[in-house]
Parts: sequence; structure tokens; C-alpha cells
Amino acid sequence: MTDNSPSSGPRTSLTLLGTGAMGTALGRAWLAAGHPLTVWNRTPERTAALTAEGAVAADSAAAAVAANRLVVACLLDDASVGAALDGADLAGRDLVNLTTGTPADARARAAWAAERGARLLDGGIMAVPPMIGTPGAFVFYSGDPKVFEEHRDTLAVPAGTEYVGADPGLAALHDVALLTGMYGMFAGITTAFALLRDTDVAPGEFAPLLVSWLSAMAGQAHGMAGRLASGDYTSDVVSNLAMQVAGTGTLLRTAEEQGVSPELITPFFDLMHRRLADGHGTEDTTGLVDLLSTRRPAGVR
Repeated sequence: MTDNSPSSGPRTSLTLLGTGAMGTALGRAWLAAGHPLTVWNRTPERTAALTAEGAVAADSAAAAVAANRLVVACLLDDASVGAALDGADLAGRDLVNLTTGTPADARARAAWAAERGARLLDGGIMAVPPMIGTPGAFVFYSGDPKVFEEHRDTLAVPAGTEYVGADPGLAALHDVALLTGMYGMFAGITTAFALLRDTDVAPGEFAPLLVSWLSAMAGQAHGMAGRLASGDYTSDVVSNLAMQVAGTGTLLRTAEEQGVSPELITPFFDLMHRRLADGHGTEDTTGLVDLLSTRRPAGVR
């Protein structure tokens, strides 16, 4: 839950590097909650919205870093973080990196910060700018647990906080995993609407049915998680792989009849066929996780 309620005590001052759409949304939330804020952006004019609301603009990233112990970076990419902080004195600073990157980026940046005397907390923002400051927004955090505990209240002002572990790469990994699931869902949604294109079914009438169905099916993630944890991919299976593979032909023929490319769903179907051919017809689709792993032989759990 986002915490932006007023406090009887003084609010932590902090520095924000990056005042794009997301950075500005974060900054506004901190300012509204009474946090003194120093801001910097490579294009100085882009700090105007926040300075108009009480932030202090620094003329360099180094000056912005020097202004506060807590430094939040929300920049374009990992390279931008390195470029912005090149030459800044990071000794004694707590750096919270909310810049989108890979798990490897986060781990390397944590080591880089440590070499310069700073503690790093990496974050993955699960929200778009308009969601910042609302209960639906949250951020994954990973890295130094002491940094998280010390700054938890401040970090919780613009968005809820979810600490996922001491490994600095875990926040980025959680972020990417959820986004990957989202895009897989979007692939299905896109294909579903394409199937109904040029028919008498209005998209607005179909959308509630699609949302209801996908919401119900999303709960299958819990069963898959349980099977992955136990190693028994046949437990509590309702629709086994053999039955599901038999049904893919109907889906593909329907796409052909409707003049719709199945290219967004055929890769998943191909994995299903491979798993079935390997003799796993009594499982559900949990075993496809093994097929996707490039770090272990297929079928090794």
C-alpha cells in the first residue's frame, strides 16, 4: 500500500536523478509528502515541473549527489546511470537505482557502487507514471537489506514496496518475469481479437468475456507453482497435455478459416507437441518450463 500520509516528524531529504515522465511522477509524490528534494536532469529544462513545486535543481549530477545521502536514479538505461555518476563522490551514499535494466546490470552496478563506497538498492517499478501515488503502484527492491529497512518509509511514499532479496539482480528479474507474463497474455488477447475481426461480434461485447476468462485461467499459476516445487508434474492435473495438444488443431484451423496468422501462439503449441512427443502426456503444461531452460538438459528437473 502506498504511504503518502503526513508525518509529525521531519521527512528525509533525497536526490532524484532523472526527471522524465516517471522521475517527475516520483518527485511529485515525494514533494507532496513533504520530502525536501534535489533534482538533476541531463536536459535542465526538464526539471522545471518539479522546481515549480518546490524542488531544488542542481547544475550537475555530482552536485545533486553531494546534496543528500539518499540518491534515487531513474534514468534511461544502465549506461546512463554510469555516465551520470561518473565523477560524483559516492562515498557514504545510499543509491537506489530505479532505472530499468537486466539482473546482470543490477549486480554489476551494485559492485561498481560498492567500489566507490556506496550501498546500492536496485528497484523494478511495476507501474506507469499516472499510477504513481496510487495504491496500485508498487516497486520491487533487492540488494542491501539494511538500505531497504532504513529508507523503507521514504521509498513507500510514491509506490508500495516489495523487497525480494539480497541478490541485487532479483528486483530486475521479478520485473522482467512479470512483464514477460504480461506480453504472453497480450499475445493471446491480440490473436483473440483478430479472430473476431470482420465478424458481427463487437469488440466491446467480447472484451468482458475475454477478461473474465483470462482472470479465471490466471489462477492456474498457483497449481503450476506447486507442481514445480514438488517435482510432480502430474499432480492435480485437470486438462492433461495429450488432451490439450489434440485441441490445438482446431485452434489452428479456425485461425486459417478466419484469415488470421497464428504466429503469436504457434511457438507455445510447438513446445506442447515436443513435450508430448517426449512421453509426458499425463502432465499439464508445467513441463514446458523445463524445455525453455537453456542451463539444463531437457527433461531434467
